[in-house]
Amino acid sequence: MNQSVIQAKNITLKYPNGNIALKDIGFECDKGEIVFIVGPSGSGKTSLLKLFMGIEQPSQGELSILGEKVHASNIQKIRQSIGPVFQEFRLLEGRTTLENVMMGMRFLNYNLKEMRDQSEKALVRVGLEHKIHSDVDHLSWGESQRVAIARAVARNPKLIIADEPTGNLDHANAINILELLTSFKDEETTVLITTHATHLIETRERHHLITMNQGQLLWEKKCYE
Repeated sequence: MNQSVIQAKNITLKYPNGNIALKDIGFECDKGEIVFIVGPSGSGKTSLLKLFMGIEQPSQGELSILGEKVHASNIQKIRQSIGPVFQEFRLLEGRTTLENVMMGMRFLNYNLKEMRDQSEKALVRVGLEHKIHSDVDHLSWGESQRVAIARAVARNPKLIIADEPTGNLDHANAINILELLTSFKDEETTVLITTHATHLIETRERHHLITMNQGQLLWEKKCYE
C-alpha cells in the first residue's frame, strides 16, 4: 500500500506577474514523517505551502496529497484532512481559546458537542487545559501558538502543516513547540514544518530534511536510524 502523503513531481509555480516561485520541485513525504523545509526568505517555502493547502495550483507538474491528485474540484475535500498552523495564528480576538479551536472545525462534519469535546481534548494535549475559557487577548505569544496548534489538531488531521512555528519564540519555547509538533508522529500523522532555525533541528534523530533556495530544491535527506 502506498504510504505517501505528499508526492510532488516536476512542480513549477509561475505567478501571473511572471515571477517563477518554484522550479521543477520533486519529492515525497510518507505517513508519520517529520518533514523540515528550510531555506532563507524568498527561497520558495511559503509558495510550496500554498500549493499543499490549495491556495495556489501548480503551473506545471503533478501534485498529490493524501493519495489524491490536487485540482480545483477536490481541494476542499483534501483540506479537511490537513491541519494548518499559520505563522500569524489568525486567532479571533475577544473569544476564548475554546471558541477559537472550535471555529477551526466549523466547516467539517461535526456536531456542536463533538466540536467542543474534540477542541477540549486538543487544548489538553497542547498543555492549555487551564486556559480553556481564557480570552485569547490575554495569552502570551507561546500560548497563542499552542492555541493555533490545538485548532489544527482538533480535527484529527492526517497532515499538519506549520509555517515558521518558532519564528518569534525564545530558544526554550521554540524547543517546546517543536517537541509538541513532532509528538504527533506517534499517531501516524505527517508533520511538515518550515523554518529558518536549522540549529533547532540538527539534534533531531529522525526527520526528513528538505533544503530550498531561489525556488529550487537544493538538497534532500532522510535522517533515520
